[in-house]
Amino acid sequence: MSETDGADASITPQALMGYHELLGMHVVEWEEGRAVVELTIEPKHLNRSGNVHGGVLASMLDSALSLAGLHCDVPGNIRRGMTLSLTTTFVGPARQGVLRATGTLRGGGQKTFMTSGEIVDERGNLVAMGEGSFRRRSGSESSQGVPDPQLREPSE
Repeated sequence: MSETDGADASITPQALMGYHELLGMHVVEWEEGRAVVELTIEPKHLNRSGNVHGGVLASMLDSALSLAGLHCDVPGNIRRGMTLSLTTTFVGPARQGVLRATGTLRGGGQKTFMTSGEIVDERGNLVAMGEGSFRRRSGSESSQGVPDPQLREPSE
């Protein structure tokens, strides 16, 4: 683990981009069939009741669950997918600290895969759980993935 951000230095920076960075999510573990995403709760994550907004929790689950089926060991390559369905059950409130979403691959084939997971707070209390179905994009069916265009040298 890196001391600067708590994320494993071997995890590609493209694992979570854009919207995920805006929320402040970080991939802290990622291996074939399993992914873990963390988020430190900030005021921007809270709803009017002072609890983490359900949309933040659903986004964490969507990220962890999808990444569980998209791991790639080939340096410079990436696997991409899209969410087909996501079911989220909110179990308990979270107001402060670090949330940890874990996604686990449960089944599927080359193109479509199913995962399940949960979010716990730093005391291990269950906050939310979910299940999802995802589709790997063209070229991402293989565990070798495809070259990541974001890592290409700019052409002159």
